[in-house]
Amino acid sequence: MKAKGIIVLLAAAISGIAAQAAIAGSLVINGSTTVLPIAQKVSEAYMQQNPDVKISISGGGSGEGIKALVDGTTDIANSSRFMKDEEVKLAMGKNIYPVPFAIAYDCIVPVIHPTNNMSNITMEQLKSIYMGTVRNWKEIGGADGPIVVISRDTSSGTYEVWEEKVMNKERVFPRALLQASSGAIVQAVSKNKNAIGYIGIGYINKDIKPLSVNGIKGSVETTLSGAYPISRPLYMFTAGWPKGDILNFINFVLNPGKGQKYVSDAGFVPLY
Repeated sequence: MKAKGIIVLLAAAISGIAAQAAIAGSLVINGSTTVLPIAQKVSEAYMQQNPDVKISISGGGSGEGIKALVDGTTDIANSSRFMKDEEVKLAMGKNIYPVPFAIAYDCIVPVIHPTNNMSNITMEQLKSIYMGTVRNWKEIGGADGPIVVISRDTSSGTYEVWEEKVMNKERVFPRALLQASSGAIVQAVSKNKNAIGYIGIGYINKDIKPLSVNGIKGSVETTLSGAYPISRPLYMFTAGWPKGDILNFINFVLNPGKGQKYVSDAGFVPLY
């Protein structure tokens, strides 16, 4: 957990920077649908305290948010993964030097229909399902029924973390049903008794059933300890070191007594 400690220390240092005088204006935030609920709750609270600042938020995926940052059409890019080398090179080619801010932690949880009798799954079984080599629930101890595989699309940061940590760089098989958002995965799984999908912990609700992985339940505690095997930080990127309203907003997000409490309210894992 050394890396997480470094991120927290960095966040604490940034939060301690004296806030600049608020400048009336607007902020545009774009990117990850996983980070979206956090951004929405934090932005609502920030605008209540700073009524002269208007914030516009949209999803679309981590890749789209980073592209918008590079293109200069967003002030802050939400991302559920770190930037790729080619994205950094593209940005620097336009004299943009992206700055990452880890604003929360998350764990990606496999979810099934509530009527499914499974409660735990292994990393090996998950990989086999998403490679298409396991096609029926009875092959892994479930009831007889074809597995309906639901995945995020390839522009999603959640997909890329899943591909890295679960698939070991193998691609999800072509017959998987792709969804553009975490919310869409929740809806799709809740309507199909044979479905399996994966979402950030903040999207879990009563309409779906989370699975433990390797006998470990995804939770605040297991995410922070590193025990849960599919965990990750969530980011906000800015184009260079932030100033003015952007700096004030980032400081608000990272502040333990301000923005970080809305991370918990959104169902995710705060830094502290």
